[in-house]
Amino acid sequence: MIGFNVAPFTGKEFDYIREAIEAEHICGDGMFTKRCNSWIEKRTGTAKALLTTSCTHATEMAALLLDIRPGDEVIMPSYTFVSTADAFVLRGAVPVFVDIRPDTMNMDETLIEAAITDRTKAIVPVHYAGVSCEMDPILDLAKKYHLAVVEDAAQGVCAFYKGRALGTMGDYGCFSFHETKNFSMGEGGALLIRDPEHVEEAEVLREKGTNRSKFFRGQVDKYTWVNHGSSYLPSDMNAAYLWAQLEVADAITADRMKSWNFYYEQLTSMQEQGYIELPVIPKGCEHNAHMFYLKTKDLMERSALIDWLKEREVQTVFHYVPLHTAPAGERFGRFVGEDRYTTRESERLLRLPMYYGLKEEHAAYVVERIKEFYKG
Repeated sequence: MIGFNVAPFTGKEFDYIREAIEAEHICGDGMFTKRCNSWIEKRTGTAKALLTTSCTHATEMAALLLDIRPGDEVIMPSYTFVSTADAFVLRGAVPVFVDIRPDTMNMDETLIEAAITDRTKAIVPVHYAGVSCEMDPILDLAKKYHLAVVEDAAQGVCAFYKGRALGTMGDYGCFSFHETKNFSMGEGGALLIRDPEHVEEAEVLREKGTNRSKFFRGQVDKYTWVNHGSSYLPSDMNAAYLWAQLEVADAITADRMKSWNFYYEQLTSMQEQGYIELPVIPKGCEHNAHMFYLKTKDLMERSALIDWLKEREVQTVFHYVPLHTAPAGERFGRFVGEDRYTTRESERLLRLPMYYGLKEEHAAYVVERIKEFYKG
């Protein structure tokens, strides 16, 4: 069976985890956590990066730092993972869903302004498949209406928009290092903070409401409880696992790009013949080969293709069920405007096997089976 995903592994993970254990500091903010934070800051240019226990928790931190309160509204796409909405629903806010663009599956930036009300507090663009939303008009709207921007860049590590790293353009950015992502620590994430004046508040929030970070920097002689907070620190052993990949991030990205380009080149003829549609990468967007998907004619055809490939030892999967159609989405949020593309495009999308170390002969086998399905 050619699986859909294999968690990234470089071979140094065990060595670094052992090193963390031998350092006798396996809780949060050890030497590997600091290395990872520093790497993110240098590679993205963000003022501060803080590893978290998940991208979900990074987004929850952003909601807390923005003082999201009951009744506030937050604009986002419906085509996203539940965590995008949950982080704000937990604060009593209302997720306001808008339709997506059919080319990138990202939130349609031209529909955001119509969804803004006097209760709107933030816009949450989700960079699907590591392909950036059109951030310039989104940031212009945020400035015009005095709104915060929280980038859900869970899939966007090492991806860029007009030369700017995803996750660094909004007030806060959120990365994921889940086992399905380009770089993994099993479960984990990171909060990117654009403005230095928000760093200390974020550190306190992440450290259970204490000024422990200042204590370890020698800025106070003892640490104490200074504000509300929780525990968003991952174990340094998790960070050690992640560091083994971040230090060879360019090689991992290049390997994934090779597979992505192979799929695209080999399936282009199928698109030209009208059988399928392939991903679109807009001008100015530099993606990270997080995902390779194709689009079938409709839901029935997609289901048939999934079954066909499964019978031939290839695992493929669809993706999100639009949040506004889910029970919790109906209860907590609302959809503004017409659902022209969100549901329709979500029912057509099929993700192919994509991971670090995918063998070209396996990718070729996947392509040939897809061609057989349509030619047959």
